[in-house]
This record gives sequence, structure tokens and C-alpha cells, in this order.
Amino acid sequence: LVLPAGYCIDCFKCVSYNGANKACDDPFHNNYSTAILESPCMGGRKGRDGLFPATACIKIAGYYDDTGETITVRGCALDSGTLTTDTEIIRMSHCGKFYYDNRYVHGCLQSCSDADACNGSHPKDVESLLLSVALLLLLAR
Repeated sequence: LVLPAGYCIDCFKCVSYNGANKACDDPFHNNYSTAILESPCMGGRKGRDGLFPATACIKIAGYYDDTGETITVRGCALDSGTLTTDTEIIRMSHCGKFYYDNRYVHGCLQSCSDADACNGSHPKDVESLLLSVALLLLLAR
């Protein structure tokens, strides 16, 4: 039995609450990349047991609505194969309010799959994303 090798992306993987893990927070510097770079990055899949090769890196950055504490999460994820975009975390980046870890967060959830370790800091990408969303909302009226 021969199994083909699967594609797997490398991603930064870390969590920082209220700036406690400076290596994870923005502005992001690659000085600590070997300590927090997950290679290969594996992730869970809806309805399946075990870990599978990740197809995207994710970054969550924002603050909790109830306390104002900041949170930054970098990790890996994969598409679970459902038909709708709104149930797949990696298909669409989102800025605004969302539910994470049983609490509401105000911030951005970003995903990328164009290169290994792509979930570093890209502040201009966030500005471009927000501008694009604003233009789409204006055109939809």
C-alpha cells in the first residue's frame, strides 16, 4: 500500500493574552520564528478524528468585548469541505465582532495559504481588506 504525500503548510503557532507573549504579538518579528514555527502544521477537521495536513495559516487579533483584554492567536487550519463559506474559517477573512473561545472578540480573523509562515504581521493587508469591505458595502446599496 502506497500513500501519496500530502501538501502541508508551515505556520506560526502561538497565543498571547494581554501582550504576555511578545513573540506572538504585533508588530511581529521573525526573531523567534524557530521557536513558534510549526512545521509541518497539522489541524483538526470537522466531523473527523485526528490531525490532518494544514492548508492555510490563520491569525486572530483583537480584544474581548467584556474585559478589553487583547488576544493574538496564530495557527494553522484546513478546509473541512463544507459547501458554504461562512462555516469555513479559512475561506474568508473577517474583521468586526465574532465569537472565539466562548467570548465575543472585536478584531480580525485572517487566513492565508500563499506561502509558508504567511501568518506573520501584514498591517497593510489589513488596511486593504478593510477598504475592500467598505467599498463592497457601499456598492451593495
